[in-house]
Amino acid sequence: MNRRSILRYHLIKMGKVIAVANQKGGVGKTTSAVNIAAGLGICEKNTLLIDIDPQGNATSGVGIDKRTIPVSAYDVLINGVTANKAVFQTVYPRLDILPSSLDLAAADLALADMPNREFILKNAVSTIRGYYDYIIIDCPPSLGLVTINALSLADTVLVPIQCEFYALEGLSQLMSTVRIVKRKYNPLLDIEGVLLTMYDGRLNLTQQVVEEVKKFFPKKVFSTVIPRSVRISEAPSHGKPIMYYDRSNKGSDAYMALANEIIRRNKVN
Repeated sequence: MNRRSILRYHLIKMGKVIAVANQKGGVGKTTSAVNIAAGLGICEKNTLLIDIDPQGNATSGVGIDKRTIPVSAYDVLINGVTANKAVFQTVYPRLDILPSSLDLAAADLALADMPNREFILKNAVSTIRGYYDYIIIDCPPSLGLVTINALSLADTVLVPIQCEFYALEGLSQLMSTVRIVKRKYNPLLDIEGVLLTMYDGRLNLTQQVVEEVKKFFPKKVFSTVIPRSVRISEAPSHGKPIMYYDRSNKGSDAYMALANEIIRRNKVN
């Protein structure tokens, strides 16, 4: 297939959009968004990572200095900048990013009086969606208008849950928001899956959490689990996904297995 045919193929075929969301902190949301996106790129899927978390950790996690970028997701949401002007290539194969900036902390307030405020991100990304096989959104740790924009754009929601006490804390609020968005703005929105993170199979607590999560989300829990790993925690400080920071680490194997599981589930060839 020549380059022109490839371009036409991607313009016709709309990329799958997965929002990674959980307003509870410390569950591996951003880590999972970054490593899923990088893993999909390694699997030769053209992938866009959208960072709309004001902390910008997904942006720095792929080696982009958010202090030096000229345009960001804030400019797309608030200032009418076209998405293609805000997308940057990373150094990692088939992985682009629409980066975050600290300005996003005020985006909910700025969006409040804008027309069609729930669909601004969707309308902006629609112009580039056909270039990608997958679009992964790292959502803010809140359920405001920025997150609603992400859910209005997304096909599915991936929910990371840590294998610790109170694992399901706050999830009823997230599921309520998903139902509202599904009813009002995005009737096709579904759950991509629930990802168990910080997994340690030696602990009885871990098995109890797994059983509890499977009761809460029947048939939606990924078979891949993400182990507790110091190397996974270290990788972002080096601006690298885990598979580029330490390919031999068990966390790298897990996120590659997850990327392949997502591809199998979506039957994207």
